[in-house]
Amino acid sequence: MTKTTALRKALGRSLLFLTFILFTAFTFIQKREKPTLYIIGDSTVKNGSGKGDGGMWGWGGIIDAYFNTEINIENHALGGTSSRTFQTRGLWKQVLDSLKPGDFVIMQFGHNDGGPLDDTARARGTIKGTGSESREIYNPILKKQEVVHTYGWYIGRFIQEAKAKGAVPIVCSLVPRNIWENGKVKRNTEDYTKWAEEAAKKYGAFFIDLNKITADKYDQMGQEEVKTLFPVDHTHPGRKGAVVNALSVVEGLRQLKNCPLNSYLSVKPL
Repeated sequence: MTKTTALRKALGRSLLFLTFILFTAFTFIQKREKPTLYIIGDSTVKNGSGKGDGGMWGWGGIIDAYFNTEINIENHALGGTSSRTFQTRGLWKQVLDSLKPGDFVIMQFGHNDGGPLDDTARARGTIKGTGSESREIYNPILKKQEVVHTYGWYIGRFIQEAKAKGAVPIVCSLVPRNIWENGKVKRNTEDYTKWAEEAAKKYGAFFIDLNKITADKYDQMGQEEVKTLFPVDHTHPGRKGAVVNALSVVEGLRQLKNCPLNSYLSVKPL
């Protein structure tokens, strides 16, 4: 073998190796840059491990079936949290630290925000409304002083901090409970639904009236059929109920004009 031939073979191997390295790097970058949809909320979004613990499901464990493979989906919701405790327990920081431009955050809180501000059991309540009111309390759970704000203030903080990271925030009103009045499911039009919408508008986020969309479906189904969606209690649906709620989220997304998350929707039957 001549020196020229050996040199050509060595050069060929080097080029082949370089091509492999570039292809691997490109593939890694493409995978890394795939956007992520982060979901945050309470137990109606994720109960327990998110796999139907105790027969109770959250819609966040169902909704990935309605998206294509061009987006990652991470459900960071946690049962028992309010808009306040999701932040004070450091759960939001974990999401925030991972956010990158082009990501999305869907949030749904309200079921647990109506509790006491400083009780010894959970201390998870928020001040009602969307104003700037605040109250300093001693938190018996954290064993320290804490300034508690309004529900809208906490939702606004999610929105502002997500946007600062280049992510797109989407606020959902809370899903309705299986509580009926005069043949109609009870809605939250005068409290957390209203406040969620106000906060979304104030801080510049997309808004899905999940409470209305789902309540309309419940009314159409009727009380007896809806009862089968809640095998444990009036708040936490089973898998069938979580599917209804997930479909409501998808329906709400499709109603949003110019929401970039819609380009990743790919409705599939469950």
